[in-house]
Amino acid sequence: MTQSRIAAIDVGNDSLKALFGKLDSEYYIPNVVAVDTEDRPIIGIEELDSKDPLNGIHIRIHSPALKENNAIYRVGHLAAKSDNATELDPGSHKSEEDQTLVMMFAALALDAVNEKNEKIFSRSNQVVDANYTLGTGLPLREVKEGKDVGYRSKLLGSVHQVEFLVTPKYQGKKVNIKFDEVKIYPEGFAAFINLVMDSNLNLINKDLIDKRILIQDIGGLSTDIAVIKNRNVDDDKAQGYNLGVSEALETIREEINKKHGVALDSRRDIVEIITKKNDRNHIMVKGSRTSVHDIVDRVLLELAKKQYRHLRNVWQKNSQTEICYFVGGGAMVLKEYLKTLNNNLDGFNIDFFEDEKESIWMMANAYYKLISDFIAKSNKADKNEKKDNKEKKAEKVGSNK
Repeated sequence: MTQSRIAAIDVGNDSLKALFGKLDSEYYIPNVVAVDTEDRPIIGIEELDSKDPLNGIHIRIHSPALKENNAIYRVGHLAAKSDNATELDPGSHKSEEDQTLVMMFAALALDAVNEKNEKIFSRSNQVVDANYTLGTGLPLREVKEGKDVGYRSKLLGSVHQVEFLVTPKYQGKKVNIKFDEVKIYPEGFAAFINLVMDSNLNLINKDLIDKRILIQDIGGLSTDIAVIKNRNVDDDKAQGYNLGVSEALETIREEINKKHGVALDSRRDIVEIITKKNDRNHIMVKGSRTSVHDIVDRVLLELAKKQYRHLRNVWQKNSQTEICYFVGGGAMVLKEYLKTLNNNLDGFNIDFFEDEKESIWMMANAYYKLISDFIAKSNKADKNEKKDNKEKKAEKVGSNK
């Protein structure tokens, strides 16, 4: 019998982060796709199976959840090299974009087809049948608009098939994906859960439990500010904005091209340039190390000012707030600019996660904790129900005597 495997997936605007099973598998894939043909040309076909599948994700997806059914895609690193690569645009809704599902299905298929999971899922010839219990999330503004309901229904009740085409190690394999359950969480609430609960679902940071907290989650295309009061998100006061770092990254990319004649493949390249430990804000121009500090500082400072204005407005409406946590990949990009603005202006009590991986993986970790908690409670309820039924049955037998 096919088991249901835990999947916690954060389809971020910059990248997908996914955790599986008992944290025995994780995937980090740039959120870039490109429509492609079935026979993509490669050099050294005989060496294909020695390469990393993550660098060559080439798939066909058949799913009733997609507007473009049966389309063929390059995904992640492979897509970033394509001339027709697409990244999510500002103003788009994550719950309504095919790209969100393409990324999710690709990650699930990679996990399902992995030889480590041969005993978990049934396999027949080249076909894997995989069942998942999924925890994922949407921006607060989309949940407030009720878009989570339609998003969940698209995933449940259907079979979503991923066929690996010219992909290292998995060429010719197919994965049929079914969901036993799908839980969709508001991203701001998920960030709060990650602050107060460890991987074993035990309470940590108990001093935060009853505090009034803001969580400003800065993503690629949007920003959510969750207002936490009495351990819950205050839906009425929580705010969502169509303001992320993607547009700023695109501006930096265009200005670098215009000034230095260097064409960078994607926003991911810009993120690496402005966050790398050594030679930060430098690129190579005709083999020479060249600073792009002036471009980066001007564009990101302007974005940081907009983000800070949102923080100030929300804090003024929630005057008894005790601390604001900045989370998400965008917060890592803007951290130094926001700190400088805050020191020179209002001096709010703000904090960042200094561990870059912890900040970037926060949502995936939160979804994992939430879906694990849901499963644990469901299993406990099932046991209690079976116990009650057994006791009722015994009572009935006793009364018949």
